[in-house]
Amino acid sequence: MLSAEQNKRITETGLGTRCGDLMRRYWQPAALVEEFDAARPVVPVTLMGERLVAFRDETGAYGLVDRRCPHRGADLCFGRLEDGGLRCTFHGWLYDRHGACLEQPAEPPGSNFHNKIRLKSYPVREANGIAFAYLGDGDPPPLPICDALTAPDSHSFAFKGLVDCNWLQALEVGIDPAHASFLHRFLEDEGREEGVQFRDGPIGSDLPATKVLREFDCPEIEVEETSYGLRIFARRTLSETETHVRVTNLMFPNAIVIPMSQDMIITQWQVPIDDVTSYWYAVFTAFTNPVDQATMRRQRLELYTLPDYRPRIGKQNNYGFDATNQRTETYTGMGSDINVHDQWAVESLGTIQDRTTEHLGTTDQAIIANRKMLLKAIADGRPAPTGEAPVGMDTVGPPDDWQGAWRTADAARRAGSSWAASQ
Repeated sequence: MLSAEQNKRITETGLGTRCGDLMRRYWQPAALVEEFDAARPVVPVTLMGERLVAFRDETGAYGLVDRRCPHRGADLCFGRLEDGGLRCTFHGWLYDRHGACLEQPAEPPGSNFHNKIRLKSYPVREANGIAFAYLGDGDPPPLPICDALTAPDSHSFAFKGLVDCNWLQALEVGIDPAHASFLHRFLEDEGREEGVQFRDGPIGSDLPATKVLREFDCPEIEVEETSYGLRIFARRTLSETETHVRVTNLMFPNAIVIPMSQDMIITQWQVPIDDVTSYWYAVFTAFTNPVDQATMRRQRLELYTLPDYRPRIGKQNNYGFDATNQRTETYTGMGSDINVHDQWAVESLGTIQDRTTEHLGTTDQAIIANRKMLLKAIADGRPAPTGEAPVGMDTVGPPDDWQGAWRTADAARRAGSSWAASQ
């Protein structure tokens, strides 16, 4: 467990906070590119407590600026997108994407007052469906090295969802491999994950994923510190000749990389809106087949509302809990959507989890390691280093070479990919 002061230090991300200063030194998702697809591409953004507005100008370049006009404080979300920037509708002051004030039409002719006015602004970069912003001081670092941001657009799909709790507890569910055997347990296999099995060439197992999680519910967990954060292994011994290994990752400070299927991984950032709400931003990345983006978006819009990307099944309707479902179909009684399970798990801890009362066990190794890494990075006043790309993998291999099995499976996946082989 943590002290109250430690818990405060690693959860608060507003301006001037220690964790907020750290996270501002990394690129953070600010909006989905699809949010700019309207006739007027202006999007309100609240990021780590800062109220901002993002827009795309006539040249296609993105801006992210303070939401309040420095003249009288009017809301620039209602500004006119014209003449190379965003114009306040109160008195016509015009700002470009860098925050420079270009015009003050009501000031006397020849006035240079506009040169003395600057709107706070942040750099923005688009990558595979997400507009990333850098809120730190100085020149921004490169975007993180990961498959989600190097894959071609044809092999990726981005989406997001609202979570009514602090960003860290939303992150910690993703680095907890043991929870899947319980929180995501299905009481039967028929009709579940059709066509998806754990397999690895000639030594592959034909056990459905749902059965593996249900019947092998005490995985051996190991955590390895890497240049990008943490690599997390969960091993389940299926037989004398087969071990299932699942490789997930923490991409410091607030992203996870996990396998979804044999061909697809998910890279997901947990991004603070403020200290009590957050968004997850996910990029689904396929190695072999192009992604059917239209279908994936339609499927998710059946589960989330616009424009806030709030889940349709959530705490407002008890996460769809049904006692019959809990008795006969799922461990939670909350239906088959594992996102609903995760939503309940992290929101039920409260808007900011009180970590002074918890009792962590051996399965919480990654959570403990991440908190130590986070506290150290905050204390050092600098971000942790980044380097190699994280690998998300589900595979089966021999018990005495499970490390070789997942690396071989990843190499084979990349060799068969039209884009990843060159990475």
